[in-house]
Amino acid sequence: MSRMLASVNSLEEAMLALQVDVDIIDLKQPALGALGALTTLQVQTIVSSLQQAKPVSATVGDLPMQAKIIFDAVNEMATTGVDYIKIGFFPAQDWSEVINRLATLTPKPLKLIAVLFADQQPDLNSIQQFSEAGFSGIMLDTMDKARGSLTQAMPLTSLQHFVQTAKHYQLLCGLAGSLRQADIPVLLPLQADYLGFRGALCAQHQRTAKLDPVAIQKIKASLVQHPLNSTHN
Repeated sequence: MSRMLASVNSLEEAMLALQVDVDIIDLKQPALGALGALTTLQVQTIVSSLQQAKPVSATVGDLPMQAKIIFDAVNEMATTGVDYIKIGFFPAQDWSEVINRLATLTPKPLKLIAVLFADQQPDLNSIQQFSEAGFSGIMLDTMDKARGSLTQAMPLTSLQHFVQTAKHYQLLCGLAGSLRQADIPVLLPLQADYLGFRGALCAQHQRTAKLDPVAIQKIKASLVQHPLNSTHN
């Protein structure tokens, strides 16, 4: 079954997501980019306030593919006590040095999630490399939110290949990227571990607007009540 990841940008939004009983609370600042980051102090405050009620993930931001910069950012974010740390792997840059440097952290263990961008033609052959480096999971997202949802950015057959490959290498697998309610029945058959939402949970479906409790409940209900999920409840 696919669970629900909700992206939030504040303690207030995190508590709202908790009240609706989302499955994982994801910390990021949409106003700062596809994977805009909150400060480590903000993340630490939210993690402490949630008291392990739900798993929490946080992004380190839209950073250049430079090993030291990313390594230092991940190390700093790890001090917050967050459960998962998300790192964006951006196109037209060499990922190998970054992955190799982060592999030195994974035995600690830090739970690292690699985020690839479906609208930038990512190399899905890299999934094995992330697994061998000790990453805990991998996600597909989109960089250009104005170009529509994940299902418009990548063919369904490619999304299915992504999920199957991630599962083959025993990685947690997530699908995100301007997902809407209409995407849920399309994506659930792929059996990703998580479907991630932000814009669909906000007022007027604007990802930089505040979370709308009614919108969150609607998405949650669509996931829980779908036959593919309800049979596993």
